[in-house]
Amino acid sequence: MFDHVGLRVRDLARSMRFYEAALTPLGCGVSVEYGDVAGIGKPGMPKLWLHTVPANDAATPRGVHVAFAAASRAEVDRFYAAGIAAGGTDNGAPGLRPDYSPDYYGAFLIDPDGNNVEAVTFGA
Repeated sequence: MFDHVGLRVRDLARSMRFYEAALTPLGCGVSVEYGDVAGIGKPGMPKLWLHTVPANDAATPRGVHVAFAAASRAEVDRFYAAGIAAGGTDNGAPGLRPDYSPDYYGAFLIDPDGNNVEAVTFGA
């Protein structure tokens, strides 16, 4: 059901220390870090993403990011259309996101409570 989860944090270093300590017993650690983002998970497979949001940044949503695993691009497209019809707000139409990964195909919606929800698939 889930592909990955993203949390908005105020202090990336502090959050990385916490999650790495708490998740090391589960075989997880920081596997990707760049700029104000860190990915935590099994080696080479980050599933928890931490994104720094400055305390004074009122424009960035504060909700959680949840990505649902889709079996195909058509499922991603249907997720997006159904979510818009049900009152979601566009936060990224279905399409390739090569800056994430060459075969990353996803769509993003803001749910009625301000959370960023996504459907994603990899491959054709």
